[in-house]
Amino acid sequence: MRHGAWSDTPFRTPDEERRPRRGIPLRAVAPNAVTALALCFGLSSVRFALMSKWELAVTSILFAGILDGLDGRIARLLRAQSRFGAELDSLSDVVAFGVSPAVVIYLWSLQYLPQFGWTIALAHAVCCALRLARFNANIDVDEQPHKSAGFLTGVPAPAGAMLALLPLYLWLSTGLNLFRNPYGIAPWSLFVAMLMISNVASFSWSALRLRQGVRLWALAAIALLGSALISTPWTTLSILCAGYVVSIPFGVRSYARVRRLRAVAADGSVRDSATAATPA
Repeated sequence: MRHGAWSDTPFRTPDEERRPRRGIPLRAVAPNAVTALALCFGLSSVRFALMSKWELAVTSILFAGILDGLDGRIARLLRAQSRFGAELDSLSDVVAFGVSPAVVIYLWSLQYLPQFGWTIALAHAVCCALRLARFNANIDVDEQPHKSAGFLTGVPAPAGAMLALLPLYLWLSTGLNLFRNPYGIAPWSLFVAMLMISNVASFSWSALRLRQGVRLWALAAIALLGSALISTPWTTLSILCAGYVVSIPFGVRSYARVRRLRAVAADGSVRDSATAATPA
């Protein structure tokens, strides 16, 4: 700083400069605050379900999903990633996308299924916890075939919560009690729970890349999707869930194609190495 120039930074002696600063910067708290807010939304959905306010219960879980998608990006943007934040995020996901949807579905429908209703609701919460535990256990693993190819292993917890609530969307959209029948919801809930802990390769939307000429169309589609969510949210969510389920077989086929291409490339590398090592 030039002599005589003013500065808002207080003057620090050389001893104070060498002394480590206490506390943590505010930017390190921001992503964890977003995660805690997602946890609050997830728990609030249980409260709304106890009051039979099903629209608010579903909306709370949707907001928790939006915040869950933002906290990691905020952490990377602010360079505030931490092990504490990763653990807090997993705990929040268990509550918001495992426990809360299970309780909502149980209070809405599965409680009328004799003997097995609560067991099926527990299956969703337990499978969500198992999925997140598997994810945490593999954070430091270098060899992850699905992740290295741009795919996810199984259905992620937020998507699993959204799929589990699909019958509730259809009921809110149509008003038909057919979609509230516990004998139809029970197998669907078990199917979604198994998808979360399966080894099925599913698309990772963060790994998708758009071509230059498709970006404007993608922006237009996102705008139309937003307007549809505002005008007819339950019908739009039902269509999105159906489309996601349909995309799962395509994800499996795409990953199988990637594996074949990698196997061919690896076999070619081995042959080239063998040819180079063979004396003339």
